[in-house]
Amino acid sequence: MNQRLPYLQQKTLKLTVSPGVYLMKDKHNDIIYIGKAKNLKNRVTSYFRNNPDHTPKVAKMVENVFDYDFIVTDSEYEALLLECSLIKQHKPKYNILLKDDKGYHYIKISNDAFPRITAEKKSDKNGTYLGPYMSSFVATQTVREVNKLFKLPTCKIKFSEKPQQMRPCLNFHINQCIGVCNGNISCEEYKNIIEQAVEYIRNGSESSIKSLQFQMEQAAEKLDFERAARIRDRIRAISKSNETQKILDLNMVNCDIVASVKSPNGSCISVLMYRDNKLYDKTSFYFSMNEYEENLMESFVLQYYLNKSDCPKNIYFDSEFSDCEIVNKALNERFDSNIKFYFPKKGNMLKYVMLAKKNAEEYLSIKNNRTGKEIEALDELGEILGLKKPPMYIEAYDISNYSSSSMVAGMIVFENGRPLKKAYKRFSIKESVIQNDYACMQEVLKRRFNEYFKGEDEGFSKLPDLIFLDGGQGHVSAVKDALKDYNLDVPIFGLVKDNKHRTRAISTDGGEIEVSKNKSAFILMTKIQDEVHRFSISYMKSKHTKSSINFELTKVKGIGTKKAQKLMIRYKTIAGLKNAGPDELAQSAGVNKSIAEDLYNFIQNELQ
Repeated sequence: MNQRLPYLQQKTLKLTVSPGVYLMKDKHNDIIYIGKAKNLKNRVTSYFRNNPDHTPKVAKMVENVFDYDFIVTDSEYEALLLECSLIKQHKPKYNILLKDDKGYHYIKISNDAFPRITAEKKSDKNGTYLGPYMSSFVATQTVREVNKLFKLPTCKIKFSEKPQQMRPCLNFHINQCIGVCNGNISCEEYKNIIEQAVEYIRNGSESSIKSLQFQMEQAAEKLDFERAARIRDRIRAISKSNETQKILDLNMVNCDIVASVKSPNGSCISVLMYRDNKLYDKTSFYFSMNEYEENLMESFVLQYYLNKSDCPKNIYFDSEFSDCEIVNKALNERFDSNIKFYFPKKGNMLKYVMLAKKNAEEYLSIKNNRTGKEIEALDELGEILGLKKPPMYIEAYDISNYSSSSMVAGMIVFENGRPLKKAYKRFSIKESVIQNDYACMQEVLKRRFNEYFKGEDEGFSKLPDLIFLDGGQGHVSAVKDALKDYNLDVPIFGLVKDNKHRTRAISTDGGEIEVSKNKSAFILMTKIQDEVHRFSISYMKSKHTKSSINFELTKVKGIGTKKAQKLMIRYKTIAGLKNAGPDELAQSAGVNKSIAEDLYNFIQNELQ
């Protein structure tokens, strides 16, 4: 806790309610954070309350505040511009500072007998190079698109000038490669295809199609109908690609597409830049968890665009952000232009926003050692459930029983989209003596949060971002009713299965939420539900088996329930019991030699 809080609180009482900028400073008088406010007193006061509801990043910043200064402005708009200028000047520790993934990249056409088209980070003398490109993304995606359209080989086989027949790979059989290994393509014809591919890269599909149509007509005139058919197929592939691909020859005006993703360890914003009807460049910015991320997109847009020499007239975002109208006004004034912000929720532009989001996910996954799909799944899940942030720490519960005996529950944990098995917990049902899923689920969740408030078990010390129950609307309502006196702000939902015992939807206490099976969130939900079911049922089977063995052991004269339990605790399985000799059994059960002999014979001959 910051020892300077009393002083800071007292100083804040005298602050003005006017708009302005505040500058947080550490004990060395260095500025560590700069922010704007339309009401300075209210905004600064929110940092220094006795019981603040701060995120970890904000709390860390507040701990280091020794004093603060402020500058009053006439309007919130002036405060925003001043904030941006001061951040650029002082580069405070807890403000976002832009560092992108820039570098030079090239497209290489090798000097081989059968040249390959690849994306490269460096250029050398071995081959022809197109570029440089300012983004690895553009170079890589263009190469991938061209190799696919022209069915060029991407394998590692080196072909000689004299084609040799080899066994074709899978790509040939699925019509993804022209099959140089078949020996049916001459070196001359292959190089002609490469020339077509290079023209496609340089000039786009319209020019490429015209050239191919001319070549097709020439081949037909020479009665080379096989070659004419191959060119025709290539024209069709390019035309079809134009309908869906997002890299070359798009019917797009000059614009930027901006999207962001978050994780526990940081955030990423990616910008796709379209110029002259094609994807011109991409850049990504990573913000670690140590950087203060309040109003992240607002701060990013100001720093990114106000420092540029020009700005596109249309900018598309994945979602609205705070003070976007004021930010829009600042850009229009800076560039003396009518720049418009868009936030597409459907239609053609949404697919480009999702492409930018995918790039941000992949970039963030590399930084955080997570796959893009895992980050995407958590992001989608948070949006579907209306959560304030992606659920990084998820708990799931399932009840399992054998009639009214061996009633148990399993609790599993998924952290950052992956199972955290060391946090799994097992519960034996104690209060419910008959089969009642609602009552059992209520008991388990109460016990879980009672342990949280006790603070004795480290496994229960963390509040989850989300709880999933294996069940429907009734389960969710019952648990929420049981926990209403705990004053916990933990979202609780159910996972519903279809008649084939497969995940179908998310249940709430008021209905169901359908989730498309194509979404990464649905795949994650299914994994969670399958895992919690597996975990709880394995515990139930284990407990039921031990209970059955306990009953069998009591058939031996001199072995009661407690002695049978001692034996099961010691040996756990039938195999363990069979490996124990009479002396070991006597010591474990606490019986004499005669009873131990009878017990040994029973285990060896009767216990199955």
